[in-house]
Amino acid sequence: MNSKVALRDFSLLIALLLIGGFFALMSPQFLSARNLAMLTIELSITATLALGMLLVILPGQIDLSVGSGVGLVGGMASVLVFQLHWPSPLAMGLAALLGIGLWLLMGYVIVRERMPAFIITLGGLLIFKGAFWLVIRNATVPVSPGGQPNLYAALTTYYLPGWAGALLVLAVFIGLAAAKLRAVARRQAYGFPVEDSELVFLKLFVTGQLMLLFLIVMNQFRGIPLTAVVLGLVALAVTVLTQRTPFGRYLYAIGGNEEAAHISGVPVHRVIVGAFGILGAVVAVTGFMQTAYSGASTTTVGELMELDAIAACVIGGTSLKGGRGSTLGVLFGALIMAVLLNGMTLLAVSPEFKFIARGAVLALAVWMDVRLSRD
Repeated sequence: MNSKVALRDFSLLIALLLIGGFFALMSPQFLSARNLAMLTIELSITATLALGMLLVILPGQIDLSVGSGVGLVGGMASVLVFQLHWPSPLAMGLAALLGIGLWLLMGYVIVRERMPAFIITLGGLLIFKGAFWLVIRNATVPVSPGGQPNLYAALTTYYLPGWAGALLVLAVFIGLAAAKLRAVARRQAYGFPVEDSELVFLKLFVTGQLMLLFLIVMNQFRGIPLTAVVLGLVALAVTVLTQRTPFGRYLYAIGGNEEAAHISGVPVHRVIVGAFGILGAVVAVTGFMQTAYSGASTTTVGELMELDAIAACVIGGTSLKGGRGSTLGVLFGALIMAVLLNGMTLLAVSPEFKFIARGAVLALAVWMDVRLSRD
């Protein structure tokens, strides 16, 4: 099993370097500070949604409605803030509650009526899309501050000052180093084999260098985007949830063998409904970011984002059968998707070829998942 994971990780790194190198050669602007900042925002949006998708794929479910949900929740908040002039925190909070409620309902129907998640969420895709168009009345709702401070619009227009970004990076690095050293100490206490201290130091050193490089590049433009902070918080929450809580262990157990998990006393139905509820919250956050990044709530917001989220999960090593997947893998898969889409945009690739490329990447990712599962 370890050799399979190593092979997958190695192939992903090679693929990322090849894709990034190709776009860097074809378009010198690819490595510019401005484009890398835009790439960070795009990555943050895609990866946030993919992390929510991870939670429902782990127990062997799927959700095809998240793209339409992104448009619906973002559109509802846009109408409340920019047409009805609600305070943005109140409007976003109400829209988030709607997202959580809708996804809890879908999860309940799936487990209560024992209906395939594929069918229920496909129906949700159509329902949410129609409701979204009704909410915005098939028109464009601009998302702009209008000269006043606005949390909604600031999601993708605010950048941390240089000093704040430096403090954040330092705090994150200290946290990662402390977590790594604590994990090594725990393994030693239980007599488990641990990595050599030189290897641990090398990993932390390389991580620190990459984080410092990220800070320097972002500060050459405007600073670290707020969306990157949101992604970091979501990634931290999902990591803690899946790795440090009984709920997370239940997700893996259900995906590995639902019947055995049920016999072992795992509350299968409640866990699956809970996973869908958390996904609803993530859809809401993604909807706010995607709509703000688009600059307006239009009928195309969120289109095909469910496929990008699923592809990011599978590329990163998540099994569509459930029981296997990690936060780091999803982030890596989302990075590949974001680099691919960003590079094609820079090269002015026509929409039809973008669709072909995204479909090919998704098919290849699923093929890799099936192939590795057979070996």
